[in-house]
Amino acid sequence: MLQIHFTRVTSVYPGKQVQIMRNWRLGVLIALAGLLVFATVSGRLLVINDPQTADVIVVLAGETDSRPARGLELLSQNYAPRMLLDVPAAAKIYKPTMLEIAHDYVQQLPQKNSVSICPIVGLSTKTEARDVAQCLKSWNVHSVLLVTSDYHTRRALSIFKHELAGRRCSAASATDPQQFGIEWWQHRQWAKLNFGEWLRLMWWEAVDRWI
Repeated sequence: MLQIHFTRVTSVYPGKQVQIMRNWRLGVLIALAGLLVFATVSGRLLVINDPQTADVIVVLAGETDSRPARGLELLSQNYAPRMLLDVPAAAKIYKPTMLEIAHDYVQQLPQKNSVSICPIVGLSTKTEARDVAQCLKSWNVHSVLLVTSDYHTRRALSIFKHELAGRRCSAASATDPQQFGIEWWQHRQWAKLNFGEWLRLMWWEAVDRWI
C-alpha cells in the first residue's frame, strides 16, 4: 500500500527573519526621529534674512504694514538708492483702488523721490516676479533686494532668482508676530502658515519652476 508522509516545514533561517524585523523597526524609528527634527526646525528653515546692498529694493505685494516699513528701513540704511513697491493692480478697498491708496502713501513719505510703484497683475509670486521684471526693464538693475514676510522669504528668493536670471538677488524678512513665528507649534495661525508655505515651496520646487 502506498503511504504518504507529510513533513512539517519550518523556516531554515529563523534568525534572519528576526534581524529583518529589527532592521525594519529601527528604520521606522529613525524616520520618525528625522520627521520630528524637521518639524522642529521647519519654521526656521523657511526664513532667510540676509540683506545685501543692491540697485533696488523690491517690496513684495500681499501685506501693507511690516513689508513696506522694512523696505523703508533698508532704504534709509542705504542698502539701495531706490525702492519699488509692488501693488495689486486690480484690488480695491471699498471704492479706492490699492494703486490709488499706494500713490497717496508714497507721496507722504520723506523718501518719496526714491520710491516707485509697480502694478502687479499676477496672483502668484511667480507671476509677480514677471511683473517686476517688466517694471525693471527701463532701469539699469543688476541686483535686487527682496523684502517680504519672514515665512515667505525662502520661496520668494528661489522664484525671483529663477525669473530674474542674470540679476543677483538677496532677501530681507519682515516680521509680524501676529502672523508667524519660527516656533510654529505655539500658535494655530503660525502652524497654519508654516504648513501652507511648505506645501507651496514643495510645489514650486517640484512642479511650478519647470513649467
